[in-house]
Amino acid sequence: MRLAIAVSAAMLAASPAMAQTDYTPREVVEVENAPWTADAVLYQLNTRQFTPQGTFAAAQKQLPRLAAMGVDIIWLMPIHPIGEANRKGSLGSPYAVRDYRGVNPEFGTEADFRAFVDEAHRLGLKVILDWVANHSAYDNPLTVSHPEWYTRTPEGALMSPAGTDWSDVADFDYAQPALRRYMTESLVYWVREFGVDGYRADVAGYVPTDFWETARAELDKVKPVFMLAEWEQRDLHARAFDATYGWGWKEAMQRLVKDGSGAGAMRGYYAGQSETWPRAAMRMVYTENHDQNSWDGVAAEIYGPAYEAAMALSFTGPGLPLIYNGQEADNDRQLEFFERDPIVWREGKHAALIARLIALKTTTPALHNGRFGAPLVEVPTNATADVFAFTRGQAGERVFAVFNLSPRPQQVRFEHARHHGRYTDALNGEAKTFAGGEAMELAPWGYRIFKETK
Repeated sequence: MRLAIAVSAAMLAASPAMAQTDYTPREVVEVENAPWTADAVLYQLNTRQFTPQGTFAAAQKQLPRLAAMGVDIIWLMPIHPIGEANRKGSLGSPYAVRDYRGVNPEFGTEADFRAFVDEAHRLGLKVILDWVANHSAYDNPLTVSHPEWYTRTPEGALMSPAGTDWSDVADFDYAQPALRRYMTESLVYWVREFGVDGYRADVAGYVPTDFWETARAELDKVKPVFMLAEWEQRDLHARAFDATYGWGWKEAMQRLVKDGSGAGAMRGYYAGQSETWPRAAMRMVYTENHDQNSWDGVAAEIYGPAYEAAMALSFTGPGLPLIYNGQEADNDRQLEFFERDPIVWREGKHAALIARLIALKTTTPALHNGRFGAPLVEVPTNATADVFAFTRGQAGERVFAVFNLSPRPQQVRFEHARHHGRYTDALNGEAKTFAGGEAMELAPWGYRIFKETK
């Protein structure tokens, strides 16, 4: 037996493959994030509905207000001319693109768009465009000049993306190198000629990842950009995107509000993030966006009590927060998609909270995005089923947050010292010390956020 062991050890030592194997962990995310993305907060702007006029010029007048609110990146929904063939509604979907290098006259001229971007930059804001790479309008001239760039039915006709009801758009075939070149050059065009700062990629997972990786490399040759994928896939972060959608976050929040099950769904989401996603991957979290606003159609009386807690958690937990236009005005309906339906602007009761949450994120490095921020460390409580408490950051610069994610009142006691220290309530400025034995009363869906003082 000793001889067999000795022989095996000798064979292992002599194996060149074993001797040369490198077991050093490799970075999954190779994308270099622009410094201005560190504390970025996104604001989605639907030009058609943002103002009564529905134009770039009218929206430009609102940029100082958005800058004062504290948002950093303006995400414009598609700005291109819209197809007329198979059009939905009277105005059509902005995601049915007829010209990738043109401006929708509904919104204004190229000069108007350039002025919008220039003013945003003057105010310290970045601008990203919504890019529809997977499909075009049926009457996009490319269907005639380059019919080989499109997917076909068995009978040879243009077709919409398989498995969808997107009857107004024709599916591209990314097996065509010339299509890839055209689309990449179009992306570069808006960055080079108009100074836009990146893109939100519509249904990014419907387009091959290697296309996005090539496009990102070409864009970064012009200037550092920010790329957001409407998709939830870890590999997209490697060499293409800074951020992906955190659909799981929204789904967890909506589920626990609907069924009153407590904090388990959200605890599970964050655990999954920590275990399976690289920390450098920015995940966009949100309560509303253009096709999931007004709480995705769920009755306000169900979601209403949890609304502020959801917004606060989107800013304090790991994630890149999004504000959808109209949230600050308490927009109470899902905006029309194919018709004019301007937002009714008023002084919203949540506007002040949104501004405070943005300021907290901006001034607190522990809450920054992706690799720039700190991981979440849970603080155990006596009410684990309903309460989710955590810290982020090193001692002396921590944020300590406690969320009652249930419709039941709670008296919370903390069962660990990992949060002990002197803090200031981040929303009302009151001093608070945690040294052990404290109890905290939280109303249904109540929450507290504390910032450590040195």
